[in-house]
Amino acid sequence: MDKALIVIDMQVDFLTGSLANKEGVEAIPNVIKEIESFDGDVYATLDTHSENYLESNEGHYLPVVHCVKGTPGHQEEKAVDAALKAHPNFKGYIEKPTFGYLGWKEVLTASTKEIELIGVCTDICVLSNAAILKAAFPNAKISCKASCCAGVTPELHESALKVLSSIQVEVVK
Repeated sequence: MDKALIVIDMQVDFLTGSLANKEGVEAIPNVIKEIESFDGDVYATLDTHSENYLESNEGHYLPVVHCVKGTPGHQEEKAVDAALKAHPNFKGYIEKPTFGYLGWKEVLTASTKEIELIGVCTDICVLSNAAILKAAFPNAKISCKASCCAGVTPELHESALKVLSSIQVEVVK
């Protein structure tokens, strides 16, 4: 397929768990609608850490244990998970050990012409994956649907949308 939707880290810990975010929770209905209406391949990422997360470089900067594989917080939010699994072109979950996933060239096909990003957190994982995808697929149209995203704070969300625009990611309100 030449179009891909990537749902970034809509996991329990980022929505109602250890890094709870009310704006992320508020975005859930928009995320579900976007998944249900998307005509193309759909992928979802899972931020994935081990029990020794606090010993990692990321853990030193963000000392909050989250998304530990095998825990309830690592799981996709239930309604988002159901929408993903109901989509006829859902390709599966991609576990990533840090903000951005470096394997997009192995996952998406060379014929991918349009990539849409939604999810959390706009200012960390959405932005990181957008930059990686822009480098890996320089001729693809990459977009981010703002109403289907949430940042760590509303201010950081807005700042990230500006940065996304500056790296030639189309921000759709």
